[in-house]
Amino acid sequence: MVGSGIEIPFEGVRVRFDSARTFDDVVAALLDDVGDKPVPIGDFAAQFATWEAYERELQSHVGPSGFMLFATFDHGAWIKKAGIDRKVLRVVIGNPLIAITMLRHDVTAGLFAPVELLIVEEEDDRTSLTYVVPSSLMVVEENEPLRAAAVQLDAKLAALAAKVTAA
Repeated sequence: MVGSGIEIPFEGVRVRFDSARTFDDVVAALLDDVGDKPVPIGDFAAQFATWEAYERELQSHVGPSGFMLFATFDHGAWIKKAGIDRKVLRVVIGNPLIAITMLRHDVTAGLFAPVELLIVEEEDDRTSLTYVVPSSLMVVEENEPLRAAAVQLDAKLAALAAKVTAA
């Protein structure tokens, strides 16, 4: 039957870091680390003849945490129209040099690479940073090499979240 597919159930694990820092301070700390100009990765890769040349160029965009900025979505700008007056920013970060360590073992892990963070100005003047643990999304069947690589990504992401939300 057209349109039918194989279902592979899995459960994602969401992590939330609460911070006494302001929304703007958390965003600034994140962008200080990953960069404030999105790095194009699709068409951008086509201009390099080899993986090594592409890798050298990517290294110049990687922040201290090992990630670079790919995109931001300012949900706060449009949810005001619906009466929700809060700052909310979705941030897409990643690193093809990290992603390849997982995609080598299962290209479908690319469904969840790069990773996404959601920074929210909470109603109590605090800020939260939430993401879904990458390994909980990427490893849906037994695959130890993929799990090992994804767990390393989990650790890098947790370290970044702790760093930018620390008071």
